[in-house]
Amino acid sequence: MADSSHGHTPAAWTGVIIAFIGFIVAGAFMVMGSIVGFWAGMALLALAAVVGGAMHVAGLGKPRRAELKLNTQASEA
Repeated sequence: MADSSHGHTPAAWTGVIIAFIGFIVAGAFMVMGSIVGFWAGMALLALAAVVGGAMHVAGLGKPRRAELKLNTQASEA
């Protein structure tokens, strides 16, 4: 279970990296007192969710249970 459900996928890593950059940008601009910069960082957070979701749908995310079941049955045969 640990091999397939801990987010070790390109979709997960890409989403987390973009979100991390978004938090850094939002935090830095919040300290500097720039509302526009803060909301730009928040927009990066939304972008992280969209990119991660799109990559997952494109097949770069965690395999679904049905896919795992088919792969397991094929390797056992």
